[in-house]
Amino acid sequence: MERSKIIAIITGAISIILAIAYLIIVQILDYRDMKPAPISQLNQPPAIMATSWH
Repeated sequence: MERSKIIAIITGAISIILAIAYLIIVQILDYRDMKPAPISQLNQPPAIMATSWH
């Protein structure tokens, strides 16, 4: 085989491995039980900064 064909096969295999790893990671993250944030964390009043010019 020519060198360019070997490089193409290697890069193709790496691409497929990365794609499979990505799909596995996405499935693991999607499988987690996503719970909503507690109400106490959602309704925090915004921080207000006051400056006075003397």
